[in-house]
Amino acid sequence: MATHRSALKRIRSSEKKRQRNRIFRSSARTYVRKARQLITEQGRTEQSQAAVRQAISALDKAAQKGVIHKNNAARRKARLMRMLNQKAGG
Repeated sequence: MATHRSALKRIRSSEKKRQRNRIFRSSARTYVRKARQLITEQGRTEQSQAAVRQAISALDKAAQKGVIHKNNAARRKARLMRMLNQKAGG
């Protein structure tokens, strides 16, 4: 355990940041998971499109807050959109 005041403060602040980041990361994962499930189901195109929009919004928020890298968010969004378009077209 740290004994210096600055180290103790750093532990407290990093724990706060970790808790805050966890919210954005887990919500983004949840929305992506729901969108993928809806895309794979038959006859749920409107719902899957809405879910993909929510997932993209959550990924953008996470990237904006610095929770995930912006390229990571872009890659996940591209994969979701490709999945959606393949299902709609095929």
